[in-house]
Amino acid sequence: MIKTESFYRRAFFVLFLSACLSLTGWTQTKPAQPEAQEAQTGAREYFIREYIIGPRDLLEIKVFELPEFDHTVRVSEDGSITLPLLGNIQVGGLTKEKVEQKIADLLDRYVKKAQVSVFIKEYQSSRVAIIGAVEKPGMYELVGRQSLLQMISQAGGFKENAANEIYVLREGQDGNTASISIDLEDLLLNGNQRLNIPLQPNDVINIPVDRLITIYVFGQVRNPGALQVKMSKKISLLQAIAQAGGLSENASKRGVIVKRKDKTGKETNLRVNLNDIIKGKRKDIPLREGDVVIVKESIF
Repeated sequence: MIKTESFYRRAFFVLFLSACLSLTGWTQTKPAQPEAQEAQTGAREYFIREYIIGPRDLLEIKVFELPEFDHTVRVSEDGSITLPLLGNIQVGGLTKEKVEQKIADLLDRYVKKAQVSVFIKEYQSSRVAIIGAVEKPGMYELVGRQSLLQMISQAGGFKENAANEIYVLREGQDGNTASISIDLEDLLLNGNQRLNIPLQPNDVINIPVDRLITIYVFGQVRNPGALQVKMSKKISLLQAIAQAGGLSENASKRGVIVKRKDKTGKETNLRVNLNDIIKGKRKDIPLREGDVVIVKESIF
């Protein structure tokens, strides 16, 4: 089986050096694309769920059907809040869910099984969330000015199944979330330091998990068999043949067939003349998962 080599291993040294370089401060934000909405929503929910409450955070506390217990309070420097009837409560170092449970337990003497909700209106503690294909996903302290690569290094670096494009999700003053798209190949291999952006408190770094797809190349190539490539790294017909070692001496450039099945399982055969692609008369053909490329033998 032929497998493409992950460029992340080759970029490890670049990753280490890049994390130490100074930044230009350039960023490019764009509204979240529709296909990324679900992932971004999950990333933001992860941040809220795992966020560790700290000094100066502003909390809105509500108790279901008991508005007299509703209060908005700011966490003091020692990590505590004060509520009527309950007095001083230590919430620093707890997640939103644990604070809800702690207040519900304290209210139990007044209201049985109180339903408490805590909404973090202002995040003052400097933390960022890193989720997805890194070795140690989680919440990290943002101490001073740190770059994207420095923070990912703290999370143990990328896993082999990391996608080529990652996202930094940043909430604006209007409450809307912008998505900063980062091309890892451009950042790591080309050394484009403009993409090694400085992070801000509450940023969510989302490293999607890529999926390997299999494409088969048989017939008159030097290394026939299965190719495994990342879905995010789209592969074309010429690229697949090259990764299979190239054409053998007996190969017919005119006799190439791409077998493809649609969603219903119906198979179609696409006949291709490689000379037309090489000469620019025809565009190279992007391949899909499960495609079978057959290079026929020349009859001359």
